[in-house]
Amino acid sequence: MDSESKRWIWFILPINIAAEGLHTAIPLFVIHLGGGISEVSIMIAIHYGAAALGSIVWGKVLDRYHAKKAVLLSSFSVILLCCVWLYFVNDIEPIFAISPIAGFFLTARGQVTQMLVMETSKNNEWGRLFARTSILSTFGSLGAMLIGAVWSLYFDSRQYFMICALSTGIALAISSQITKSNFHIERHTIAHSVYGIQHIFSHFRMHHHFVFPKIPNIHDYKHIISILKGKVSHEIGFLFLANLLFYFGSNIYFTALTPFFKSLHLSDSTVFTLYLIQTCMMAAIFFVAPKLISRVGEEKSTMVAYIPRILGVLIAGFLISLFSGYALLAFAMLSMCLMVVGFSIFTTANSVLLFKTIPKGFEGTYLGVNSSMVGMGVFAGALTAGVITVHWNYMATFVASSVILVGSIVLFRFYSHHRLSEKAMS
Repeated sequence: MDSESKRWIWFILPINIAAEGLHTAIPLFVIHLGGGISEVSIMIAIHYGAAALGSIVWGKVLDRYHAKKAVLLSSFSVILLCCVWLYFVNDIEPIFAISPIAGFFLTARGQVTQMLVMETSKNNEWGRLFARTSILSTFGSLGAMLIGAVWSLYFDSRQYFMICALSTGIALAISSQITKSNFHIERHTIAHSVYGIQHIFSHFRMHHHFVFPKIPNIHDYKHIISILKGKVSHEIGFLFLANLLFYFGSNIYFTALTPFFKSLHLSDSTVFTLYLIQTCMMAAIFFVAPKLISRVGEEKSTMVAYIPRILGVLIAGFLISLFSGYALLAFAMLSMCLMVVGFSIFTTANSVLLFKTIPKGFEGTYLGVNSSMVGMGVFAGALTAGVITVHWNYMATFVASSVILVGSIVLFRFYSHHRLSEKAMS
C-alpha cells in the first residue's frame, strides 16, 4: 500500500465527504427554500435515476477508452461546479437540474475505484484493498456528518456546499496524480470477483449498487417474467424481485426521513448529528456482519436482517412523533441504527448469495438485471414516499415501507425454498 501506484486511494476520503455531504444537505436545503416532501422525493428520484444512467454511460466509456484518470477529473470538476452552483441558488427549481447532474457524475468514482483496485494490486490482495477503500469511504461519510453537525450550528446549509466544493477540489488534486497504467483490466472482470461484488454492496448510498457490466435486454429478464406467468425457471428470479421490494421499501423510509425530522422542527445540526450516529453504527457493523454471516450462513443472515429493518421503520412510524426532546432523539437514533444494522447484514449476505446463484459465465448479464431491479426499487420508493405523505401522512408512509419489506421477505422465502429444492434434486 506504500507504493506510489496506490496513492490514488486517498481521493476516496475527500470525495466521499463531498458526496455524503451533498446527499444530506440538498434535501435540507430544499426544505430551507420552502420545499416539502413532494419536492424532496422528486429530487431524490431523479438523482438516482441519473445515477443509474451514469453507471451505464461511464461503464461504456471505461470499457472503450480505459480513461480512468480523465473520467475522475471530468466528473470531479462537474461535481465541484455543482457545489458552487448550489451556493448561489435562491430558488428550488435549479436544484432539480443540479441533483441529477451530481448523481450522474458521482457514480463514476465507484467504477473507477473498482478498476484501479484490480489494476494496481495482485489477485490475492484484492480483498484487502477493497476493504481499505470501504473503510476510507466510511470515514468520508463520518467526516461529512461531523462537519455538517458542527457547521450547521453557525451557518445554514448553503454555506456547507462550499465545504463540499473544497473536499471535491482536494479529490480532484489527488486524482490528477494518477499515473497511466500499462495494464488494463476489463470492467466485466469485476463480475467474476466476489471482492468486487461485495465492494459494490458494502456502501450505504443506493447508487453504489448500480453496476452494468452488460446492459440487459428483455430476454435477460426471462426468470422474472416466468415467475409473473406462474412458472419458476430459476430461483434467482425470486431473488431479483425480493431485492426490488427491499430497495423499494427501504428508499420510502430514507426519502421521507429528512423531511420527517424537519416536520418535527429538528435543527439541521441535529439532523446531521443523527446521521453521524447512524454512520458510526454502519462503521461498527461493517466489521461484525461478515462474522455473523460466516457463522449462520447467508440465507439465515438475510432473514435476520429483515427484523431490525422492519422494526426501524415501525419505530419511525409509530413512536418518534409521539415524544419530544431527548425521548424523540432516542427513538430517532434507535430507528436509524436498526435500519443500517439490517441494511449492512442484508447487502453483505445478498452479495454472496447473488454470486453463488448466478450461473457461471452469466455474471455480467445477471448483475445488470439485479442493478436494474435495484434502480427501479429506489426510483419507485422515492416517488412513493412523496405521494403517500402528501395524500396521507408520514405514519402511512412508514407503514407502506414496512408492508413492502414484508413482501420482500415473502419473495426471499420463495427463493430459499426453491434453492433448497434444487439442491435436494441435484
